[in-house]
Amino acid sequence: MATRLVQIAVKAHDDSALGRFWAEALGWSISSEGPGVTNLQPEGFTYPDPVAVCMDILAVPDPKTVKNRVHVDLATTSAAHQAELVARLRDLGATPVDVGQGDVPWTVLADPEGNEFCVLEPRPIYRDTGPVAAVVVDCADPRAMARFWDEALDWTLHEVTDDHAVMRSATGVGPYLEFLRTPDAKTVLNRIHIDLRPYPGDDQAAEAARLRALGATDADVGQGDVPWTVLADPEGNEFCVLTPG
Repeated sequence: MATRLVQIAVKAHDDSALGRFWAEALGWSISSEGPGVTNLQPEGFTYPDPVAVCMDILAVPDPKTVKNRVHVDLATTSAAHQAELVARLRDLGATPVDVGQGDVPWTVLADPEGNEFCVLEPRPIYRDTGPVAAVVVDCADPRAMARFWDEALDWTLHEVTDDHAVMRSATGVGPYLEFLRTPDAKTVLNRIHIDLRPYPGDDQAAEAARLRALGATDADVGQGDVPWTVLADPEGNEFCVLTPG
């Protein structure tokens, strides 16, 4: 058995407004499956497809209080494209933010609700990812995270060191999933988390049990009686196992 990374979920005070920002930022289409949920995916996209990791924005009352442990990196194709994208994002409502990055070739911004993200300088590795280059997870031990997530997902582990680990869909398309060593400890529920979906015909409960055997634990985020299963990886990052499809 295996499962797929299909989307990230972003908590927001105003899901509609934040959804409009990210739809404009990524050039994606926007829809809603119900009140308090805004769904984003590429134009003409057939869900799920590893060519993109979609975005669900969920209305929650809790305010953002700390730097997010999960963020997205945006890809650019040239220095001019990077500058143009940064300017356009700032016009849309993004603001510069200092997360201790120092003098680096990428630009760190925050969306209108304070969620940090990076606009990268052109890098050959991200030339074919689409607008989202990577989903990046802060962690204490990239090697341990790589061991868990390499078994959890049917993705390919491309690189692992003491400082970072890099994965991508086995089909070689879409964004990367990266684990970056950081000194900060996890102190609150993640504002952004990833959602996994088993393949059609697979068993959701069996998949959740497999993930627990790999080191995941059950997590209570106040979800109540829902059709998905909420777990946490070995460093406590919450994620959801959705119904197969």
